Amino acid sequence: MRYTLSLLILAVAALTTGCANFQAPSYSADYAAVDALKRSGLGKSKVGDVQPEQPTAKVNQITLRGSSLTAGDTTFAGYVGRALTSDLKEAGLYDANASRRIDLVLLQNDIDISGFSEGRGIIEVQLTVSNAGKTVLQKNYSANTKFESSFAGHVAIPKGQTEYPNLVRELLTGIYRDQAFLQAMRTQ
Repeated sequence: MRYTLSLLILAVAALTTGCANFQAPSYSADYAAVDALKRSGLGKSKVGDVQPEQPTAKVNQITLRGSSLTAGDTTFAGYVGRALTSDLKEAGLYDANASRRIDLVLLQNDIDISGFSEGRGIIEVQLTVSNAGKTVLQKNYSANTKFESSFAGHVAIPKGQTEYPNLVRELLTGIYRDQAFLQAMRTQ
């Protein structure tokens, strides 16, 4: 009887405590990079396919010490695609009907807060620019960030959560500064 009662108490405790879910904050642009895009004389583009779409894909799942980090109502691949679209709109370079198209495949995506005092972020995408169906550029881009963290989970988890938009911003800023990308965006 005691054994059954103990199992029941453990089951109730497991069901009521669970792991917390955290949502990545909204993306905000690196305005210096967006202003540089605006002044660069690039052609208008649209954002096409952003992969993988499956929420169960490894790159669309981030765990912060047992707690899930989510991208809100989208996947992390979708988050990156929305950030790119937002930056292009901000720079006046977005046109949903443009013949130039940017497709993304998210290859790596992680926030690591396992360290005692430092966290790390890593992201990698394969970016393809095509114009009128012809591939102009296909290149992998990556970014890494380091941030102050803590051994204490109640400090480290929120730090990891707030780092995600910084990681995406670092990735996109690197893409916008790449001469191969800029050339592909100028190709007629």
